[in-house]
Amino acid sequence: MGGMENNLVNLINRMPPARFRHAIACVEDFSDFRSRLAKADVEVVALHRARIGVQKLRLELFRLCRRLRPTIVHSRNRSGLDALLPARLAGVRYCVHGEHGWDVDDLHGEKWKLILLRRIHSPLVNRYITVSKDLERYLVRRVGIAARRVQQIYNGVDTERFSPGAEKPVGLLPASLAGPDLLVIGTVGRIQAVKDQATLIRAFAALLAARRGSTSRLRLAIVGDGPLLGELRGLASSLGIAELTWLPGALGNVPDVLRLLDVFVLPSLSEGISNTILEAMASRLPVLATARGGNVELIDEGQNGRLFEPGDVESLARLLGEYLDKPSLRRAHADVARRRALERFSLDAMVASYQAVYQEAV
Repeated sequence: MGGMENNLVNLINRMPPARFRHAIACVEDFSDFRSRLAKADVEVVALHRARIGVQKLRLELFRLCRRLRPTIVHSRNRSGLDALLPARLAGVRYCVHGEHGWDVDDLHGEKWKLILLRRIHSPLVNRYITVSKDLERYLVRRVGIAARRVQQIYNGVDTERFSPGAEKPVGLLPASLAGPDLLVIGTVGRIQAVKDQATLIRAFAALLAARRGSTSRLRLAIVGDGPLLGELRGLASSLGIAELTWLPGALGNVPDVLRLLDVFVLPSLSEGISNTILEAMASRLPVLATARGGNVELIDEGQNGRLFEPGDVESLARLLGEYLDKPSLRRAHADVARRRALERFSLDAMVASYQAVYQEAV
């Protein structure tokens, strides 16, 4: 469950069915994202690498390519590199490789082993796609891929599904968190170390400590699931803010969750292009995000949100306080965010760009 998977579902659902058919090979397993595929003929295969091992995975990918005979194999991120050699050996003549974000163990693309790994696989790739200019620069400058082989395509967002609502759906909150004139600060995403939701919890606690008179109004919502969810709940409790914090785990109604929020925060240590930022912008939310990776390409400082350094609790608390004190600023940034989502990050533009890459192959 994440932005890359969301991007893939959106792409497949909107590709012209008369031109393209699709199959998805999952390195490990698939999630409920599978049920969002609108096309009934999309085969989804779970390969369970952790159980069978890398060599068996490559053999299974070879067999899969021999059976499906794809015109194009499109691998994504580091784990997808394992698909390239089996595809070529199975006779696939055109391979696309996409880079969607950074690994938690290589937040700045500095590990020479991973650079070498990508460089070794580069002869197997016809075309690279990156979701941000930051990742494009990494491939060209650090990995040594020729610029003509790399194309940058921004993720698109469904601006109809993600749109502002007439009323805030406060009924989503547990009864214990209800109250009048609420200002809800929140985020949506996988609960993993790279997303660093702990910084948001600490900043929220600092905001409450500085604005004791605002306790009745302020709420924090962190929606998503992952291995660190228990730790985040424990942190909120240890800071004395558990009664004002909502950590429900993963929810299927993300558009409604975003309509509940007044401010969206992405405290990630690193990002490619964040789908959740795009979804928040389309939902008419101002965004506070770390000044890393593709975030700086989505947030125009002081226009549709603000940027802060990863882990900087004090700065994030201050920026949250400014939005609390200046509702007009919050609304102005929200208006620009919605307009930018409509003008720059449409799904139609994304699909057209991917289709052009695929058309190049045939």
